[in-house]
Amino acid sequence: MNELLVQSGAVIALRLFDIAYSIDLTMAEDLWGGKNGGATTRSKLNTTPAKAVAFDVPPVLLSLGTLPISVDGNLMTATATARLYDFGVVAFSLKFPVASLSWKEFSDFANTVDRVIGPNVETDLWIDMLSKIKDSLAPAITRPNQSNLQEDHLIAVVHQWNRPLKGVEIFDQVDLVPLLSGEKRTLSEGATRDLLRQRFSYYEDDLVVLTWDRAFIYEPRSDSDVADILEVANAQLLELRYYDELLDDELPRMYDLVEQTHRAANLLAPRRFANLARKLYTLVAEVTELTERADNVLQVTEDVYLARVYSAALELFRVRMVGAAVDRKLSIVRDTYAALYAEASDARGELLEIAIVILIILELAVALMRHV
Repeated sequence: MNELLVQSGAVIALRLFDIAYSIDLTMAEDLWGGKNGGATTRSKLNTTPAKAVAFDVPPVLLSLGTLPISVDGNLMTATATARLYDFGVVAFSLKFPVASLSWKEFSDFANTVDRVIGPNVETDLWIDMLSKIKDSLAPAITRPNQSNLQEDHLIAVVHQWNRPLKGVEIFDQVDLVPLLSGEKRTLSEGATRDLLRQRFSYYEDDLVVLTWDRAFIYEPRSDSDVADILEVANAQLLELRYYDELLDDELPRMYDLVEQTHRAANLLAPRRFANLARKLYTLVAEVTELTERADNVLQVTEDVYLARVYSAALELFRVRMVGAAVDRKLSIVRDTYAALYAEASDARGELLEIAIVILIILELAVALMRHV
């Protein structure tokens, strides 16, 4: 039997950055088309009906052209794109097309791409693309931040083998473990089982296998819906991680401010209570708004297959776990706000009572003076 070859496919490297509170997508489209003459499109899933799966606010896909990238001494051409999400995340994609490679060559190439431009590599490639986006779209970026948080994902896609192959047959024909783990040494039986646990097929000739930071997709119809869904899940994770860390920083400051306010036992205490309560309310409102926008970025209703893949990705990436942590911290801030608001009201009530007593005393004093 002839050696199994990847007749056509691609290796896709994703890198996501949280750059701002929000991005005005309409303005970004106008700016990108005007300054760079570049193509922009509003993202949608290719083959899935809009009523089954749809973006709440469709992100904007920007074409960055092709980039020559040296991969182990060989100059490769990658197609670069950037997808803008309205909640302030930019997702960059570098797509390396491949053809007529043996499985080992394909797997080795994917690992090489990760080694050259992956998360553990010092490279200016991603930062240069990010700087270009920030400079070109500055007016559309609301409240930019300097966060160092990033997410990355490596996706290996096969569109065609050199002979017909069903999805379930792939496990018997090729070893997915080196590709999905990036390891050269043989994994234990338990580690291998865990690595290949998240597997999905809809038709008999397709397959998706998910891991924490990599994915394998066999899709003979060349649609990118699954890859797009994985990007969305990573964008949600990044946004929630950003606000999780923001709240981690804010909570100690909040405790210090509350303590300082409590020590201010003077006539200005009610105002200080009220001012601090307003700050906390603003923080809660902003974080709640942005996390809800991130949570609702993709609406999956009727497509059961994509819903399963999407749900598995959210679980695998711990999106719900991080979201629950954000909710707990928001609950602490809300409770503190409510307590401060109550204290401010009580303090104002006490001042009012004191004022009334003083007025009564003054009236009595005036009355007594009149009779003296």
